Amino acid sequence: MSASGGNKAIFAALLANLGIALTKFIAWFVSGSSSMLAEGVHSLADSGNQLLLMLGGRQAKKRADKEHPFGYGRERYVYAFVVSIILFSVGGVFSLYEGIEKLRHPHALENIWVPLLVLLIAIGLESFSLRTAVRESTPLKGAQSWAQFIRRAKAPELPVVLLEDVAALIGLVFALFGVGLTAITGNGVFDGIGTLLIGTLLIAVAIVLGIETKSLLVGEGASDDDLAAIERAVLDGDEVERIIHMKTLYLGPDELLVATKVAVAGDDRLADVANAIDVVEARIRKAVPVARVIYIEPDVWVDPEGTHPATDAIVIKGLE
Repeated sequence: MSASGGNKAIFAALLANLGIALTKFIAWFVSGSSSMLAEGVHSLADSGNQLLLMLGGRQAKKRADKEHPFGYGRERYVYAFVVSIILFSVGGVFSLYEGIEKLRHPHALENIWVPLLVLLIAIGLESFSLRTAVRESTPLKGAQSWAQFIRRAKAPELPVVLLEDVAALIGLVFALFGVGLTAITGNGVFDGIGTLLIGTLLIAVAIVLGIETKSLLVGEGASDDDLAAIERAVLDGDEVERIIHMKTLYLGPDELLVATKVAVAGDDRLADVANAIDVVEARIRKAVPVARVIYIEPDVWVDPEGTHPATDAIVIKGLE
């Protein structure tokens, strides 16, 4: 994901949510609707989410140091995890609490036209935010479905914003349902039901995002396509005989570590082996540009029949 693309979607969502949160709180104040209060907290939480995502992106740019030799790329995953668990969960639990209170003590709404107008405006603003996130994500999604994109994306910002915006739109529909039926029937129970639906939605989204960001924090390897491209790059020449084993790990959304042990001829000169490794590294970087940290260990292959020389019998010309 390009930093500019992700930041554009985050900034659009931030502006939309700040404006929407303010209008929702005003609508709650003049109408007493718990759905509007829950939606106001939802939008405020979303604004905090965007600020945390931008902070995570900034922290991830710090240079590697002695304490963190592979850099700070995973800071983006940490902040995305905070977003998915804490803020979404707080918003969800608060909404559930407000919904239960409204069911226990229902009351009619005042100035009902205010929350209805705010909800319609908010739907338009959230649609704009979602449109921006979809436009920035489409080139990265490729042939994947949206569900696959959210599950497999290594950069957390766009999937988080996408889920936030979808959840926000659905939450607004729930709020419109609750406030609308309360306006028609005069029964505040429907407002409470709408609030409960919003809380349930937020917790469900928190669980989905928590699962996905936890996987990134634990450590994910290259995709099948990238792994195949790396393997082709290693073997696309006569520098090495075969790949003995290989492991990959994302150090951050834009930085992939590749560590592999390759088989070389036992009588190769040390200088030839070093040159071969440089050539292979260059092919890997060209095939998968995100592979920025590469370790290649030369070895001698020993097949099950033992017909190849053992590793400890390698002769490096020039050191004899």
